Amino acid sequence: MMRGMGNMQSMMKQMKKMQAQMTAEQAALNEQTFTGAAPDDMVKVTFTGDKKMKDITINPDAVDPDDVDMLQDLVIAAVNDALTKVDEQTQSTMGKYTKGLQ
Repeated sequence: MMRGMGNMQSMMKQMKKMQAQMTAEQAALNEQTFTGAAPDDMVKVTFTGDKKMKDITINPDAVDPDDVDMLQDLVIAAVNDALTKVDEQTQSTMGKYTKGLQ
């Protein structure tokens, strides 16, 4: 019976260590910035790893009062590009903790 308790304590210690590593890696990921861009860099956006937009830059050539739809499409493209980069890095960094879990 004592042998099983030792294994349990060892497993708990490993779980706590893994949880601390996950927390540290998530915090580091949240500190990173990711820039997404629309075609021809007409619109650029910057997000943090926790998906908070920090900056947007719009090229003056993208501003056409007669074609607001184009500017909207460029903003959407840039945002989606940045969020895809965040998701890819999150999967790369944090995915090792969820491999095999479903």
